[in-house]
Amino acid sequence: MQQLFQYFKQFSPLTAEAMDAIADICKLLHVAKHTDLQPIGHTCKTIYFLNKGIARIYYYKDGIDITESFAFENDILVRVESLFTGRPSRKAIQVLEDAELVAIDANQLFQLYDRYPEIERLFRKIFEAAHVETVNRIEALQFHTAEERYKALLNEEPNIIQRVPLKYIASYLGITQVSLSRIRSQR
Repeated sequence: MQQLFQYFKQFSPLTAEAMDAIADICKLLHVAKHTDLQPIGHTCKTIYFLNKGIARIYYYKDGIDITESFAFENDILVRVESLFTGRPSRKAIQVLEDAELVAIDANQLFQLYDRYPEIERLFRKIFEAAHVETVNRIEALQFHTAEERYKALLNEEPNIIQRVPLKYIASYLGITQVSLSRIRSQR
């Protein structure tokens, strides 16, 4: 839990009592690589924190597997659109490496909001940051070339090429594997 609470500190402080309340609704999970943590069609009721490993959110469009995002160590992982609407998600969460995660029961977390305003504030800030990240991702697809997106990805996660299959990276960048190979050969 120490890693999780270190992550929380960058957003908002918590009292010891609030930390204990969160710890009480968390479970430590060990998940094997290539496992769908949440399959397509699942209604998200859990917020995950990645202690160790890599995961991705993906979906299918016209039968093609498309990677929407990656999560690395010290990232929150959640299908927000499903969590907040209560509807099944058209996207899945897949673990790409053997992973250790903290699972936070969302319903129990939301019940803590009334008793601990600092928990509500913390998760508001976390979800706001995730929203900004999503907007930045959309804008990168709109305004940057594939090569610029690839360079930015390497700056953020220098070891991604060693840890993630190239087909997922190409999909994330919105290009084919052939185009990714061409970009990589120019470097």
